Amino acid sequence: MLEWTRHEVGHGVIVESAIVGFAQANCYILGCATTHTGAIIDPGTDTREERADVVADVARLGLLICYIMNTHGHPDHFSGNDFLKRALGGEVCIHELDGLKLTDPVRNASRLFGLDIYVRPADHLLKDGEALAIGDVNLTVLHVPGHSAGGAAFLGKGFVFTGDTLMAGAIGRSDLPCSSDENLIAYDVLLASIRERLMTLPDDTMVLPGHGEVTTIGDERFTNPFVR
Repeated sequence: MLEWTRHEVGHGVIVESAIVGFAQANCYILGCATTHTGAIIDPGTDTREERADVVADVARLGLLICYIMNTHGHPDHFSGNDFLKRALGGEVCIHELDGLKLTDPVRNASRLFGLDIYVRPADHLLKDGEALAIGDVNLTVLHVPGHSAGGAAFLGKGFVFTGDTLMAGAIGRSDLPCSSDENLIAYDVLLASIRERLMTLPDDTMVLPGHGEVTTIGDERFTNPFVR
């Protein structure tokens, strides 16, 4: 059974996370306590048992899922898309520059590790600055390439889902295929994304990363060696 952790991000907002899959990624359930609508963010579940546990937790929370959202197109963040869409509904969303990674094991780097992992195409390709509403919870899409060309962070009021762009004491790797535009150095692109899109947020913004512990922008500003 997955162990779910509740994160207090603000009044009326439900956020729970569990560690899933072969890469120990964070899968999040985001919900609006008023309208009982919700979203699943980065369902990197790779067994039927894990996927069933996500469905069970959504039922326990009493949420109607409207979105299944991927911060980027690596399988440890999307492998549960198809199962959860069949079980719970909702539109699968990913940034427009990572859309092809869902269906292509070469682009999503799974074949690099001897695997062929792919899912169905997204229902909706996100753009930078786009707004998404989960009931009364509003998110803004921030394009943060570098770990993946179509990396996206999802910014709410006082919190941000950062995927593998920024983590507690770490940043994402930038040496995988399609980390950024092939004419640019991915590591520099990643640092620019962090500096220009994330480090401009208030210090008390809660960071809900793709792997590892929850942190804040302020903590990373002063303690993360890659950011400093």
